[in-house]
Amino acid sequence: MKRTGSFLFALSLFLILLSGCGTKAPSDMSTEKVTLNEVAHSIFYAPMYVAIEKGYFAEEGIALDLVTGYGADKTMTALLSGEADIGFMGAESTIYTHLEQTDDPVINFAQLTQRAGNFLVGRTPDEDFSWKKLVGKDVLGGRKGGMPEMVFEYILRQNGIDPADVNIDQSIDFGSTAAAFSSGKGEYTVEFEPSATALESSGAGYVVASLGVDSGYVPYTSFSAKSSYIHAHPDLIQHFTNALQAGMDYVNSHTPEEIAVAIAPQFPENDVATLTTIVSRYSEQDTWKDNLVFEKDSFELLQDILESAGELDERTEYTDLVTTEYAENAAKH
Repeated sequence: MKRTGSFLFALSLFLILLSGCGTKAPSDMSTEKVTLNEVAHSIFYAPMYVAIEKGYFAEEGIALDLVTGYGADKTMTALLSGEADIGFMGAESTIYTHLEQTDDPVINFAQLTQRAGNFLVGRTPDEDFSWKKLVGKDVLGGRKGGMPEMVFEYILRQNGIDPADVNIDQSIDFGSTAAAFSSGKGEYTVEFEPSATALESSGAGYVVASLGVDSGYVPYTSFSAKSSYIHAHPDLIQHFTNALQAGMDYVNSHTPEEIAVAIAPQFPENDVATLTTIVSRYSEQDTWKDNLVFEKDSFELLQDILESAGELDERTEYTDLVTTEYAENAAKH
């Protein structure tokens, strides 16, 4: 009897320990490193930075290594070479890559922004600005074939202006246009935040129009990864998307000041007041989606813009380059 009792006690203890090994507490969850290459570091992408600073990626078991590519072409290169696991850029790059007949297409699995995030900055304030004022003017634009430049040209055409009638300088590296404008180059410049507000603060320029407002809803940026990576790491992609959705939920349920405080560590060069101004500007123009689903209508609009810019000879099937599985699951998470 004693031996039987001892055996049952030992067996019970073993089962308790075994069950404990099978259900790890969140604090004991092992983490997996993910290298994310972002096209630019901008307050425009606030939901992602909220997810980082609020620990949502860590809660999902992801140790995130954030790298800034400074241009969609560089971000895509990092993704294709394996230097990055996930890319964050305009989905047009995935279309270009697909049309080059790659054996391992880059698939979009989450859309973050639904409007353009750049602004037109002029030398002087202009409350009566119209796009027709740009005819014959010198404008510092974006890289040919990139979303900033194509959306800019799309707006011009929507306002009856041939982009050829505007002197658009596309020779300046991404991220250097604000400095060039400050030094006296160009009459207007197309800028993301915080560069647009920085130009205003220094008195070097003034925001006269929002490309996000005037272009309408556009699938401006999305998260993507090589098909092989997604197939090899479906759970990781889901956890990554869950963290992003948590960041999206936060920005859609908190004030601009609260959002500014949350992302402040990502932008030490800006004070909270400046960040609040910028976040308010983006929030007021309905920049961020409620969910991360990259819908078919948005993908087709993107291809319309590419065709309008003369950058697309052949359209791509939505299902070839977009999966909504992870975003839909995250929205229910």
